[in-house]
Amino acid sequence: MKYIIVLGDGMADEPIAELGDRTPLEAADTPMLDELSKKSEIGLVHTIPEGMKPGSDTANLAVLGYNPRKYYTGRSPLEALSIGVDMEETDIAIRTNIVTLSDDDVPYEQKTIIDHSSSEISTEDAAVLIEAVKEAFQNEIYKFYLGTSYRHLLIWKKGSVVELTAPHDVLGQTVGQYLPNDEMLRKMMEKSYDILSNHPINIERKKRGLNPANSVWFWGAGTKPCISSFEEKNNLKGAMISAVDLLKGIAVGAGMKVIEVDGADGTLHTNYEGKADAAVEVLTNEGYDFVYIHVEAPDEMGHQGSQERKIQAIQFLDEKVIRRVKEKMDINGEDYRMLVLPDHPTPICCRTHTSSPVPYLLYDSSKNIENNSDYNEKAAKASGIFVNDGYKLIDYLFQKN
Repeated sequence: MKYIIVLGDGMADEPIAELGDRTPLEAADTPMLDELSKKSEIGLVHTIPEGMKPGSDTANLAVLGYNPRKYYTGRSPLEALSIGVDMEETDIAIRTNIVTLSDDDVPYEQKTIIDHSSSEISTEDAAVLIEAVKEAFQNEIYKFYLGTSYRHLLIWKKGSVVELTAPHDVLGQTVGQYLPNDEMLRKMMEKSYDILSNHPINIERKKRGLNPANSVWFWGAGTKPCISSFEEKNNLKGAMISAVDLLKGIAVGAGMKVIEVDGADGTLHTNYEGKADAAVEVLTNEGYDFVYIHVEAPDEMGHQGSQERKIQAIQFLDEKVIRRVKEKMDINGEDYRMLVLPDHPTPICCRTHTSSPVPYLLYDSSKNIENNSDYNEKAAKASGIFVNDGYKLIDYLFQKN
């Protein structure tokens, strides 16, 4: 038996009036999910532990079977694992976004945060801007590292875990009340605007109609993580396919194989087919038992507040990942179980994460299940099946429950 998780980041949502009070998952044309839902268990799972902030960090740890209350030490330390930074016990890792702030002639604290991803800036453009930030601020205490797209890393030597706000939580708001209390972190954010706002990269981006990446934004601070081995925990060899450092970092910490796919960039037009093909390859030809396919696009479209593009992302996931994986696994002839779910909702109405339970679909190629349910938020709730501790859901996949 082979095991697959297909994770549509932020795919769950709330009913939208313009969609006839349907969610994007309900409104999307998803023939493969429609077919699978009639042969699968449909239910709800609560991936965010009570009292913890809703995020892809805590939620994906839970989906992989790691209790966030035990294993979570902060988001950025997990990304540091992916980037290859060997943290010391006294280091603090801090996520460093390159964001878009309004360019009106007002003090920094009166500016508005426009875009947490700077029009999903390319890693190539971001590398030049991060280099300018390093030249201005890097020293023995503060060290910057390039990540992917808008997501980068600051290591603060002998620092402290300070309260910081995620930029996607405050889109469209004035930044003053969300700036760090730590004087040096705040100073670097403010001065980064002076450095980046008129940088040649950003002048060119504005000419192309793209949002300028004109400020760094610190958040997600945490200490060195310690995640137990996935293989030892489950007696299964696991692999991770994702475009984002967070998921790759979790995999590195868990001793899983990290598969890099050309063209996988976390955007709406990522290489979906390449991810699907890589998943089948690692299961059928490389001796792995489990693969986790993470697709970032639905979450990014939720943050952008675009119901049209979020629906498109879900349709791409259905056609280019789920269908492709199923058809190739069926041709291979080996039995498999596939779990499809979001990590958390990213509703269009608020453009950020929420803690609401999410729908899951569990398909087993070796069983003939008859189910009249669809796969969406309403149908999952109506099923009456509810997994309160999200980190236990993987036991359903592995048939340990």
